[in-house]
Amino acid sequence: MTKKELQILIGKNIRRIRLEKKISAQELASRCNFEKSAMSRLEAGNTNPTVYTLYKISQALDIKIEEIMQKGDL
Repeated sequence: MTKKELQILIGKNIRRIRLEKKISAQELASRCNFEKSAMSRLEAGNTNPTVYTLYKISQALDIKIEEIMQKGDL
């Protein structure tokens, strides 16, 4: 898996989980203390998040950090 493919996987997983939990992108960004534009870039796979960023998102979504990186049927 390339770096870009991993970024896209992470972004898709964040978006999928956020939608399953019925949380808006704005609300998730607010919970993480991010700008909405930063969350949009993350979900689009256009940025390489740090481990701490993934931790903050997992806490805001009330999930294990591993769930953000799981491969599956996307």
